[in-house]
Amino acid sequence: MKQRDIFVAFFRSGMLGYGGGLSAIPLMHREVVKNYKWMDDEEFSDILALANTLPGPINTKMSGYIGWRVGGFWGMMNALAATVLPTVILMIILLTVLHAYNDKPWVRGMSRAVVPIAGVMLGVLTWDFIKKSKNSMGWISTIIVIVISIVVMNILGLHPAIMIVGLLVAALFSKQKKLEKQVKAS
Repeated sequence: MKQRDIFVAFFRSGMLGYGGGLSAIPLMHREVVKNYKWMDDEEFSDILALANTLPGPINTKMSGYIGWRVGGFWGMMNALAATVLPTVILMIILLTVLHAYNDKPWVRGMSRAVVPIAGVMLGVLTWDFIKKSKNSMGWISTIIVIVISIVVMNILGLHPAIMIVGLLVAALFSKQKKLEKQVKAS
């Protein structure tokens, strides 16, 4: 039963995540956190942040890890297959249709309509993460991290992985200092 649930969850997010790996993340979040409750929002956010720092497609990295965590080796293989199969099937079908009807206006319109839909899905997920950050860090810290992230990634042109690694290092040192204070207080 669990293997079937893993396949269904990742197949659905892969099949409906039209527009690339990033557009499937909100769908994967819905399946993993809300529908099946395999993890909470914080764990999903941590996996998303780590998957973002590693090379390769984000969808397959996340589905592979979550599948491993939920169902072991076969869960990982199942999740990866369920993530990749929709892409392969849809690419064959879509490219065949696009090639056959590439001069039709409805094909051009369909291609253009996907971009704003994917943007809205990412915006909704981003707002959810901002609200969760506010609850754990407060508005001031959340806004500071957002502004620094925009400056580092958009103005300075640095890769998001650098920002994520920097935040992870800062969090580790922050926890280290708290532990040292607790030990001294004891």
